[in-house]
Amino acid sequence: MLLHDSRRDTRLSADGELVRLDEQDRGRWDREEIREGIALTERALAEGGPGRYALQAAIAAVHAEAKTPEETDWRQIVALYRQLLARFPSPVVELNHAAAVAEAHGAADGLALLDALESRRELSAYHLLPAARGRLLARLHRDSEAAEAYRRALALVGNDAERRFLERELARLAAAGPGSPGSG
Repeated sequence: MLLHDSRRDTRLSADGELVRLDEQDRGRWDREEIREGIALTERALAEGGPGRYALQAAIAAVHAEAKTPEETDWRQIVALYRQLLARFPSPVVELNHAAAVAEAHGAADGLALLDALESRRELSAYHLLPAARGRLLARLHRDSEAAEAYRRALALVGNDAERRFLERELARLAAAGPGSPGSG
């Protein structure tokens, strides 16, 4: 929780809008909470082995250790999600794993995992699945499919801040134009 809390002040903009992790001001992350959270995570992994919460904390620690988004060790995050999936499988963990795979190995690889997950319909009412698909489809310049995925996410989302975020993503996609490099 310390690792997640360390980013609390950067998750929303001054006007209350969601800020993606890769766009957060990492200079404002609470470094003391990060140091304490990493120490607790290392101790939990050493003493108790890779339990559910220790693995989740380890993933958060990898994010917290990166000084810039580009420095994020996505391959390590993928490996941690694989451990989490092997020991504590769930569709939401699969979704997060697919997102990490997209960062480590490319949008197409992540999208293939999301498509397989979507075909099982376990997350058919969960807005983050079509939102993630929209982001990856946009990165692949498949703009019409990305727009449709964002519209599906909008139909499912219940949180106003997340709704506004998805609306901005859809508008950004429309403003970039079909197939333009800026759309992903």
